[in-house]
Amino acid sequence: MLIAGVDEAGRGPLVGSVVAAAVILDPNNPIEGLNDSKKLTEKKREKLFIEIQEKALAWAIAEASHQEIDEINILQASLLAMRRAVEKLKVQPEHVLVDGNKVPQGLAMGCDAVVGGDTLHAEISAASILAKVTRDREMVALDLKYPQYGFAKHKGYPTRAHFEAIEQHGVMDQHRRSYAPIKKALGLEQ
Repeated sequence: MLIAGVDEAGRGPLVGSVVAAAVILDPNNPIEGLNDSKKLTEKKREKLFIEIQEKALAWAIAEASHQEIDEINILQASLLAMRRAVEKLKVQPEHVLVDGNKVPQGLAMGCDAVVGGDTLHAEISAASILAKVTRDREMVALDLKYPQYGFAKHKGYPTRAHFEAIEQHGVMDQHRRSYAPIKKALGLEQ
């Protein structure tokens, strides 16, 4: 049975898209060292990112923009990005395993949510790596355009350095306006 693993990266940050990936691994071409992306070093994730793309039967990466996050909320945007990733796969799976406790609606195949799935299923681990590396690279690219915000370091997460940058330089277009700290910075929430 062809199983796709699905995971997302970027629910917690205050800026940018949420990124999801879907991966169908090749049982005849195993990948050593797959794990939850947060448990791997950046160097190891980068190495596995390339290996997954070379060895998987199919993989796809999709996003939901910061505007979509503001419009439909982060949970729904994450599920939307996951559905987009599955639908982009060149080979359609017979079943989908999603990290977490919710599944995207509207998929043409069966789907199960697996809490802690990124440490339990290699397919989900692979998806978690593709999503995190893609999202981190987007933050590094944003950092090149707006170095004063420090995105390469904090990746958009709500750190002291990020809050200080917002205070000093203001809210950017890419910030998620539905998030309480951004609303507060814009004077929309007390």
